[in-house]
Amino acid sequence: MAMIAQSSRPQPPTPGSSTPAGPLRRLAFPAMGTTCEVQYATNDVAQGLAFERAAVGWATAFEAKYSRFRPDSLVSRINSAAGREWVAIDPEMEQMLKLCETLHFMTHGVLDATALPLIRLWNYKAEQPVVPTPAQIADARRLVGWPKVQRAPGKVFLPEEGMALDFGGFGKEYAVDMVAQLALDHGIANALVDFGHDLRALGAPPGKPAWHIGLEDPAKPGTVSASVALTGGKGIASSGDYIRCFTVAGKRYGHIIDPRTGSPVANGCLQATVIAGSCLQAGVLSTTAFVMGVPKGIEFIQACPGAEGLLIMSNARAQTRAFFNYVAAT
Repeated sequence: MAMIAQSSRPQPPTPGSSTPAGPLRRLAFPAMGTTCEVQYATNDVAQGLAFERAAVGWATAFEAKYSRFRPDSLVSRINSAAGREWVAIDPEMEQMLKLCETLHFMTHGVLDATALPLIRLWNYKAEQPVVPTPAQIADARRLVGWPKVQRAPGKVFLPEEGMALDFGGFGKEYAVDMVAQLALDHGIANALVDFGHDLRALGAPPGKPAWHIGLEDPAKPGTVSASVALTGGKGIASSGDYIRCFTVAGKRYGHIIDPRTGSPVANGCLQATVIAGSCLQAGVLSTTAFVMGVPKGIEFIQACPGAEGLLIMSNARAQTRAFFNYVAAT
């Protein structure tokens, strides 16, 4: 996972105060099951406070509408109606479903918003995780497949009971980009948006040429193996299963499921990190590359203009041609 390695000590804005230098400020709040943090620079306190209200309000509304963990969310209502009835949706949800379709196509089925039955089956959070039987995996796979989802203007239907949508494969990254756009809309050109270590970098922090982002060492979780310098609106995301996993009979099972096989990824990949033009793009590419492994994952990243990536395997590493152009000097 990528994590911030920023030495500055940002401070929240105080009403009635300002500094001509435009100090680095920090906003942190819980949402989407993680800590959401924004560092941004402005010497206009009213501007900063307005942006913070907009950012927290947007993220809160997004979670309330699209989280499968919220029983009253629109996603939960769609899932509850599976196999029974169509559910009315608004234009925003229609756009989200179109995004699901696009991601399913471009990732060759790796990112499938209907994969929740498999995710629930391989429950690494259980007190005593178990390995599903082949029959259980087959039953869950029958409920998975984006082409099964039926859509019509203003409504959606999951045709089989037990089918379920989950935007967890891209939702956080999408939210990062939206909050970064809110910063720009409020006239803030220098900001680092970090939602659970999915990041988007705008401009640079005061007095520095770029934002420095630490890359976690998958062999030593909690430590930084290197850092990259980001600016210019770039996004960065990492995928890995070295923390969220379980072990049964000496075999380790990670939390990233390949919906095409119905089982956790087991190709020797420990971590995939991608830098791209947006956080959403970086997250999609890193997850897909992690599932594909080497060399297909690297080839997949290289096929996306402007994207660079690094895959760390259990006994080797591979990267795109220009990834290390971003590596910061230590």
